[in-house]
Amino acid sequence: MFAVTCCFAAFAIGIFHPASLVAQAGVPKFEVDPYWPKPLPERWVTGEIGGVCVDSQDHVFVVNRVTDVGGMDGHLEGLTDDELNAGQPAPPVMELDVDGKVVNSWGDSKILPKDLHGCAVDRDGHVWLDGSEDGIIQEYSHDGKEMLHQIGKKGVFDSSDGTVNGTPLNTSPSQFFRVSEIAFDPHNGDMYVADGHAKGKGGNNFRIVVFDRTGKYLRQWKLHRSAEEAATAAKATPHCVRVSNDGTVYVCDRWMNRLQLFDTMGNFKKDMPFSYKLWTPPSSSAVAAQRFAALVGSCSSVEFSRDAAEKYMYVINEIDEEVDIADRETGKVLGSFGRPGHQLGEFMHAHTMAVDSKGNIYVGESVDGRRVQRFKLVSK
Repeated sequence: MFAVTCCFAAFAIGIFHPASLVAQAGVPKFEVDPYWPKPLPERWVTGEIGGVCVDSQDHVFVVNRVTDVGGMDGHLEGLTDDELNAGQPAPPVMELDVDGKVVNSWGDSKILPKDLHGCAVDRDGHVWLDGSEDGIIQEYSHDGKEMLHQIGKKGVFDSSDGTVNGTPLNTSPSQFFRVSEIAFDPHNGDMYVADGHAKGKGGNNFRIVVFDRTGKYLRQWKLHRSAEEAATAAKATPHCVRVSNDGTVYVCDRWMNRLQLFDTMGNFKKDMPFSYKLWTPPSSSAVAAQRFAALVGSCSSVEFSRDAAEKYMYVINEIDEEVDIADRETGKVLGSFGRPGHQLGEFMHAHTMAVDSKGNIYVGESVDGRRVQRFKLVSK
Protein backbone atom coordinates (compact mmCIF):
# COMPACT_ATOMS: atom_id res chain seq x y z
CA MET A 1 0.00 0.00 0.00
CA PHE A 2 2.83 2.40 0.86
CA ALA A 3 4.47 1.83 -2.51
CA VAL A 4 1.22 2.41 -4.34
CA THR A 5 0.60 5.62 -2.42
CA CYS A 6 4.09 6.92 -3.15
CA CYS A 7 3.79 6.09 -6.83
CA PHE A 8 0.45 7.88 -7.01
CA ALA A 9 1.86 10.96 -5.28
CA ALA A 10 4.87 11.05 -7.58
CA PHE A 11 2.59 10.67 -10.60
CA ALA A 12 0.39 13.51 -9.34
CA ILE A 13 3.37 15.78 -8.73
CA GLY A 14 4.72 15.03 -12.18
CA ILE A 15 1.46 16.04 -13.77
CA PHE A 16 0.67 19.15 -11.81
CA HIS A 17 4.04 20.71 -11.09
CA PRO A 18 4.67 22.10 -14.60
CA ALA A 19 1.08 23.12 -15.22
CA SER A 20 0.03 24.42 -11.81
CA LEU A 21 -0.55 27.99 -12.91
CA VAL A 22 -1.07 30.17 -15.93
CA ALA A 23 0.27 33.59 -14.94
CA GLN A 24 2.35 36.57 -15.91
CA ALA A 25 5.88 36.92 -14.58
CA GLY A 26 6.01 38.19 -11.01
CA VAL A 27 2.51 36.97 -10.16
CA PRO A 28 2.16 34.50 -7.24
CA LYS A 29 2.39 30.87 -8.31
CA PHE A 30 0.72 27.93 -6.61
CA GLU A 31 1.06 24.16 -6.73
CA VAL A 32 -1.40 21.61 -5.41
CA ASP A 33 -0.16 19.73 -2.34
CA PRO A 34 -0.81 16.01 -2.95
CA TYR A 35 -0.09 15.16 0.70
CA TRP A 36 -2.71 17.44 2.24
CA PRO A 37 -5.06 16.55 3.81
CA LYS A 38 -4.21 13.20 5.35
CA PRO A 39 -6.81 10.40 5.01
CA LEU A 40 -9.75 11.00 7.33
CA PRO A 41 -10.08 8.62 10.30
CA GLU A 42 -12.80 6.02 10.91
CA ARG A 43 -13.83 5.88 7.23
CA TRP A 44 -15.31 9.36 7.44
CA VAL A 45 -16.80 10.70 4.22
CA THR A 46 -17.45 14.42 3.64
CA GLY A 47 -20.58 15.88 2.13
CA GLU A 48 -20.65 19.21 0.33
CA ILE A 49 -18.04 21.60 1.70
CA GLY A 50 -19.85 24.64 3.01
CA GLY A 51 -16.86 26.65 4.22
CA VAL A 52 -13.19 26.66 5.17
CA CYS A 53 -11.40 29.03 7.54
CA VAL A 54 -7.97 29.31 9.14
CA ASP A 55 -6.97 30.21 12.70
CA SER A 56 -3.81 31.90 14.03
CA GLN A 57 -1.98 28.56 14.19
CA ASP A 58 -2.75 27.87 10.52
CA HIS A 59 -5.15 25.13 11.55
CA VAL A 60 -7.90 24.74 8.97
CA PHE A 61 -11.55 24.36 9.93
CA VAL A 62 -13.69 22.52 7.39
CA VAL A 63 -17.47 22.62 7.65
CA ASN A 64 -19.42 20.14 5.57
CA ARG A 65 -23.01 19.11 4.99
CA VAL A 66 -23.46 15.49 5.91
CA THR A 67 -27.10 15.18 6.96
CA ASP A 68 -29.04 17.26 4.42
CA VAL A 69 -31.01 14.85 2.24
CA GLY A 70 -32.56 17.32 -0.17
CA GLY A 71 -32.85 20.74 1.30
CA MET A 72 -34.37 23.81 -0.26
CA ASP A 73 -32.31 23.57 -3.42
CA GLY A 74 -33.60 20.12 -4.28
CA HIS A 75 -30.38 18.10 -4.51
CA LEU A 76 -28.63 15.72 -2.16
CA GLU A 77 -26.06 17.55 -0.04
CA GLY A 78 -25.41 14.78 2.46
CA LEU A 79 -24.00 11.32 1.76
CA THR A 80 -25.34 8.84 -0.77
CA ASP A 81 -26.51 5.36 0.23
CA ASP A 82 -23.35 3.89 -1.31
CA GLU A 83 -21.18 6.23 0.75
CA LEU A 84 -23.07 5.33 3.91
CA ASN A 85 -22.74 1.62 3.17
CA ALA A 86 -18.97 1.96 2.77
CA GLY A 87 -18.25 4.57 5.43
CA GLN A 88 -19.84 7.04 7.80
CA PRO A 89 -20.52 10.78 7.81
CA ALA A 90 -17.66 13.02 8.83
CA PRO A 91 -18.46 15.34 11.74
CA PRO A 92 -19.93 18.67 10.55
CA VAL A 93 -16.84 20.59 11.75
CA MET A 94 -13.29 19.26 11.45
CA GLU A 95 -10.07 20.97 12.56
CA LEU A 96 -6.95 19.98 10.59
CA ASP A 97 -3.39 20.88 11.56
CA VAL A 98 -0.74 22.23 9.19
CA ASP A 99 0.07 18.69 8.03
CA GLY A 100 -3.56 17.98 7.21
CA LYS A 101 -4.25 15.65 10.14
CA VAL A 102 -7.59 15.87 11.95
CA VAL A 103 -6.88 17.08 15.48
CA ASN A 104 -10.44 17.84 16.55
CA SER A 105 -14.01 17.48 15.30
CA TRP A 106 -17.39 18.49 16.59
CA GLY A 107 -20.91 19.66 15.82
CA ASP A 108 -24.51 18.60 16.38
CA SER A 109 -26.47 19.06 13.15
CA LYS A 110 -29.67 19.56 15.13
CA ILE A 111 -28.16 22.67 16.75
CA LEU A 112 -25.88 24.03 14.04
CA PRO A 113 -27.17 26.39 11.34
CA LYS A 114 -28.95 24.41 8.65
CA ASP A 115 -27.01 23.87 5.43
CA LEU A 116 -23.63 25.05 6.74
CA HIS A 117 -22.28 27.62 4.33
CA GLY A 118 -19.37 29.43 5.90
CA CYS A 119 -17.02 29.64 8.84
CA ALA A 120 -14.78 32.36 10.23
CA VAL A 121 -12.31 32.58 13.12
CA ASP A 122 -12.20 35.83 15.08
CA ARG A 123 -9.21 37.41 16.86
CA ASP A 124 -10.06 35.50 20.05
CA GLY A 125 -9.91 32.18 18.24
CA HIS A 126 -13.65 31.64 18.39
CA VAL A 127 -15.31 29.90 15.45
CA TRP A 128 -18.36 31.46 13.80
CA LEU A 129 -20.74 29.43 11.65
CA ASP A 130 -23.65 30.29 9.38
CA GLY A 131 -26.11 28.42 7.18
CA SER A 132 -27.75 29.16 3.85
CA GLU A 133 -31.04 27.55 4.86
CA ASP A 134 -31.35 29.29 8.20
CA GLY A 135 -31.71 32.68 9.84
CA ILE A 136 -28.93 32.50 12.43
CA ILE A 137 -25.21 32.78 13.03
CA GLN A 138 -23.40 31.09 15.92
CA GLU A 139 -20.16 31.62 17.85
CA TYR A 140 -18.33 28.64 19.36
CA SER A 141 -15.29 28.16 21.53
CA HIS A 142 -12.23 27.11 19.55
CA ASP A 143 -12.68 23.46 20.57
CA GLY A 144 -16.40 23.54 19.75
CA LYS A 145 -17.39 22.42 23.24
CA GLU A 146 -19.40 25.53 24.02
CA MET A 147 -21.74 27.74 22.00
CA LEU A 148 -20.88 31.24 23.19
CA HIS A 149 -23.40 33.31 21.26
CA GLN A 150 -26.21 33.03 18.76
CA ILE A 151 -27.80 35.86 16.82
CA GLY A 152 -31.25 34.98 15.54
CA LYS A 153 -33.77 32.22 16.18
CA LYS A 154 -33.16 28.93 14.40
CA GLY A 155 -35.63 28.16 11.62
CA VAL A 156 -36.96 31.74 11.51
CA PHE A 157 -36.20 34.14 8.65
CA ASP A 158 -36.15 37.92 8.23
CA SER A 159 -39.21 37.81 5.99
CA SER A 160 -42.78 39.07 5.99
CA ASP A 161 -44.07 35.92 7.68
CA GLY A 162 -40.89 34.53 9.20
CA THR A 163 -40.71 31.67 6.70
CA VAL A 164 -38.51 30.99 3.71
CA ASN A 165 -41.45 31.74 1.40
CA GLY A 166 -42.09 35.18 2.83
CA THR A 167 -41.05 38.48 1.26
CA PRO A 168 -37.46 39.41 2.20
CA LEU A 169 -37.41 42.37 4.60
CA ASN A 170 -33.70 43.20 4.87
CA THR A 171 -34.44 45.03 8.11
CA SER A 172 -33.94 42.93 11.23
CA PRO A 173 -30.91 43.67 13.45
CA SER A 174 -31.19 40.21 15.02
CA GLN A 175 -32.51 37.83 12.36
CA PHE A 176 -31.20 36.82 8.94
CA PHE A 177 -32.50 35.25 5.73
CA ARG A 178 -30.00 32.69 4.40
CA VAL A 179 -26.51 33.78 5.43
CA SER A 180 -23.65 33.17 2.99
CA GLU A 181 -20.49 34.22 4.84
CA ILE A 182 -18.94 36.10 7.76
CA ALA A 183 -15.83 38.31 7.79
CA PHE A 184 -14.01 40.49 10.30
CA ASP A 185 -12.49 43.95 10.07
CA PRO A 186 -8.73 43.34 10.54
CA HIS A 187 -8.38 46.52 12.60
CA ASN A 188 -11.27 46.73 15.06
CA GLY A 189 -12.75 43.23 14.86
CA ASP A 190 -16.19 44.33 13.65
CA MET A 191 -18.13 41.47 12.07
CA TYR A 192 -19.60 41.71 8.56
CA VAL A 193 -22.37 39.26 7.62
CA ALA A 194 -23.32 38.57 4.00
CA ASP A 195 -27.03 37.93 4.47
CA GLY A 196 -28.71 36.47 1.43
CA HIS A 197 -27.90 33.22 -0.36
CA ALA A 198 -30.28 32.71 -3.30
CA LYS A 199 -31.04 29.04 -3.87
CA GLY A 200 -33.96 26.74 -4.64
CA LYS A 201 -37.38 27.60 -3.34
CA GLY A 202 -38.16 30.70 -1.35
CA GLY A 203 -36.48 34.07 -1.17
CA ASN A 204 -33.43 35.63 0.46
CA ASN A 205 -32.11 38.91 1.80
CA PHE A 206 -29.45 40.87 -0.09
CA ARG A 207 -27.58 42.95 2.44
CA ILE A 208 -24.43 43.29 4.51
CA VAL A 209 -25.04 43.52 8.27
CA VAL A 210 -22.34 44.84 10.61
CA PHE A 211 -21.90 44.04 14.32
CA ASP A 212 -19.20 45.02 16.78
CA ARG A 213 -16.99 42.48 18.57
CA THR A 214 -19.63 41.91 21.25
CA GLY A 215 -22.39 41.17 18.76
CA LYS A 216 -24.04 44.60 19.01
CA TYR A 217 -25.78 45.66 15.80
CA LEU A 218 -24.17 48.67 14.13
CA ARG A 219 -25.48 49.17 10.58
CA GLN A 220 -26.46 47.52 7.32
CA TRP A 221 -26.73 48.17 3.59
CA LYS A 222 -28.08 46.43 0.52
CA LEU A 223 -26.20 45.40 -2.60
CA HIS A 224 -26.00 48.22 -5.12
CA ARG A 225 -28.07 48.45 -8.27
CA SER A 226 -27.68 51.43 -10.61
CA ALA A 227 -30.73 53.14 -12.05
CA GLU A 228 -29.82 51.81 -15.51
CA GLU A 229 -29.72 48.17 -14.43
CA ALA A 230 -32.43 48.19 -11.77
CA ALA A 231 -35.04 46.63 -14.06
CA THR A 232 -32.78 44.06 -15.71
CA ALA A 233 -30.17 43.06 -13.11
CA ALA A 234 -30.13 39.50 -11.82
CA LYS A 235 -31.45 38.83 -8.34
CA ALA A 236 -29.05 40.15 -5.72
CA THR A 237 -27.23 37.41 -3.81
CA PRO A 238 -24.20 38.38 -1.68
CA HIS A 239 -22.26 35.11 -1.70
CA CYS A 240 -19.09 36.34 0.05
CA VAL A 241 -17.69 39.24 2.06
CA ARG A 242 -14.15 40.26 3.00
CA VAL A 243 -12.65 43.44 4.50
CA SER A 244 -9.21 44.51 3.29
CA ASN A 245 -6.50 46.21 5.34
CA ASP A 246 -7.28 49.54 3.65
CA GLY A 247 -10.91 49.42 4.79
CA THR A 248 -12.57 48.30 1.56
CA VAL A 249 -15.44 45.82 1.84
CA TYR A 250 -15.54 43.29 -1.01
CA VAL A 251 -18.86 41.54 -1.67
CA CYS A 252 -19.49 38.78 -4.23
CA ASP A 253 -22.51 39.88 -6.28
CA ARG A 254 -22.72 36.30 -7.48
CA TRP A 255 -25.47 36.35 -10.09
CA MET A 256 -24.02 39.48 -11.67
CA ASN A 257 -20.55 37.87 -11.93
CA ARG A 258 -18.77 40.68 -10.14
CA LEU A 259 -17.45 42.05 -6.90
CA GLN A 260 -19.04 45.14 -5.39
CA LEU A 261 -16.75 47.41 -3.39
CA PHE A 262 -17.92 49.55 -0.46
CA ASP A 263 -16.29 51.48 2.35
CA THR A 264 -16.91 50.19 5.87
CA MET A 265 -19.90 52.51 6.28
CA GLY A 266 -21.61 50.98 3.26
CA ASN A 267 -20.95 53.71 0.70
CA PHE A 268 -20.75 52.14 -2.75
CA LYS A 269 -17.40 52.60 -4.50
CA LYS A 270 -17.51 50.55 -7.72
CA ASP A 271 -18.29 47.29 -9.50
CA MET A 272 -15.47 44.93 -10.43
CA PRO A 273 -16.69 42.40 -13.05
CA PHE A 274 -15.07 39.03 -13.77
CA SER A 275 -15.58 37.39 -17.14
CA TYR A 276 -16.10 33.72 -17.89
CA LYS A 277 -16.27 31.41 -20.89
CA LEU A 278 -18.72 28.64 -21.76
CA TRP A 279 -16.40 26.02 -23.24
CA THR A 280 -18.95 23.59 -24.68
CA PRO A 281 -21.69 24.92 -26.99
CA PRO A 282 -25.10 24.13 -25.50
CA SER A 283 -26.93 21.35 -27.31
CA SER A 284 -30.42 22.74 -26.79
CA SER A 285 -31.18 26.11 -25.25
CA ALA A 286 -28.29 28.57 -25.26
CA VAL A 287 -30.27 30.93 -23.07
CA ALA A 288 -30.92 28.26 -20.47
CA ALA A 289 -27.28 27.16 -20.45
CA GLN A 290 -26.02 30.71 -20.03
CA ARG A 291 -28.53 31.40 -17.28
CA PHE A 292 -27.41 28.31 -15.37
CA ALA A 293 -23.77 29.36 -15.70
CA ALA A 294 -24.57 32.84 -14.46
CA LEU A 295 -26.30 31.43 -11.39
CA VAL A 296 -23.15 29.55 -10.44
CA GLY A 297 -21.11 32.71 -10.86
CA SER A 298 -17.64 33.74 -11.96
CA CYS A 299 -17.12 35.41 -8.58
CA SER A 300 -18.24 33.28 -5.65
CA SER A 301 -15.40 33.71 -3.13
CA VAL A 302 -12.58 36.21 -2.60
CA GLU A 303 -9.39 36.28 -0.51
CA PHE A 304 -6.29 38.52 -0.41
CA SER A 305 -2.55 37.92 -0.59
CA ARG A 306 -0.75 38.07 2.75
CA ASP A 307 1.56 41.04 2.08
CA ALA A 308 0.70 44.19 4.03
CA ALA A 309 -0.62 45.97 0.94
CA GLU A 310 -2.64 42.91 -0.13
CA LYS A 311 -1.53 43.54 -3.69
CA TYR A 312 -3.34 40.52 -5.12
CA MET A 313 -6.73 38.99 -4.63
CA TYR A 314 -7.87 35.49 -5.38
CA VAL A 315 -11.34 34.97 -6.84
CA ILE A 316 -13.12 31.66 -7.37
CA ASN A 317 -14.54 31.51 -10.89
CA GLU A 318 -17.05 28.75 -10.28
CA ILE A 319 -18.24 28.73 -13.89
CA ASP A 320 -14.83 27.92 -15.37
CA GLU A 321 -13.67 25.98 -12.26
CA GLU A 322 -10.54 27.98 -11.58
CA VAL A 323 -9.10 30.45 -9.10
CA ASP A 324 -8.27 33.75 -10.75
CA ILE A 325 -5.36 35.82 -9.47
CA ALA A 326 -6.11 39.51 -9.91
CA ASP A 327 -4.62 42.87 -9.10
CA ARG A 328 -6.65 44.02 -6.11
CA GLU A 329 -6.62 47.67 -7.12
CA THR A 330 -7.82 47.23 -10.70
CA GLY A 331 -9.42 43.78 -10.75
CA LYS A 332 -7.33 42.80 -13.77
CA VAL A 333 -6.85 39.03 -13.92
CA LEU A 334 -3.13 38.23 -14.09
CA GLY A 335 -3.22 34.46 -13.86
CA SER A 336 -5.18 31.47 -12.65
CA PHE A 337 -4.88 27.90 -11.41
CA GLY A 338 -7.17 24.90 -11.55
CA ARG A 339 -9.42 23.46 -14.25
CA PRO A 340 -12.61 21.38 -14.31
CA GLY A 341 -12.28 17.74 -13.31
CA HIS A 342 -12.07 15.29 -10.46
CA GLN A 343 -8.32 14.72 -10.35
CA LEU A 344 -5.74 16.25 -8.05
CA GLY A 345 -5.57 20.02 -8.52
CA GLU A 346 -8.84 20.15 -10.46
CA PHE A 347 -12.20 21.48 -9.30
CA MET A 348 -15.82 20.54 -9.49
CA HIS A 349 -17.91 23.29 -7.93
CA ALA A 350 -15.05 25.18 -6.29
CA HIS A 351 -17.08 27.07 -3.73
CA THR A 352 -15.13 28.57 -0.85
CA MET A 353 -11.54 29.24 0.16
CA ALA A 354 -9.20 30.52 2.85
CA VAL A 355 -5.57 31.68 3.00
CA ASP A 356 -3.12 30.86 5.79
CA SER A 357 -0.29 33.02 7.18
CA LYS A 358 2.18 31.63 4.65
CA GLY A 359 -0.07 32.51 1.72
CA ASN A 360 -1.22 28.96 0.95
CA ILE A 361 -4.76 28.68 -0.39
CA TYR A 362 -7.35 26.12 0.71
CA VAL A 363 -10.23 25.52 -1.71
CA GLY A 364 -13.43 23.73 -0.70
CA GLU A 365 -15.73 22.15 -3.29
CA SER A 366 -19.47 21.61 -2.99
CA VAL A 367 -22.08 19.64 -4.99
CA ASP A 368 -20.00 17.16 -7.05
CA GLY A 369 -16.54 17.94 -5.59
CA ARG A 370 -17.00 17.52 -1.83
CA ARG A 371 -13.36 17.92 -0.79
CA VAL A 372 -10.74 20.48 0.32
CA GLN A 373 -7.38 20.90 -1.42
CA ARG A 374 -4.32 22.93 -0.44
CA PHE A 375 -2.40 24.96 -3.02
CA LYS A 376 1.03 25.94 -1.76
CA LEU A 377 2.48 29.33 -2.58
CA VAL A 378 5.75 28.52 -4.36
CA SER A 379 6.79 31.97 -5.61
CA LYS A 380 5.69 35.56 -5.23
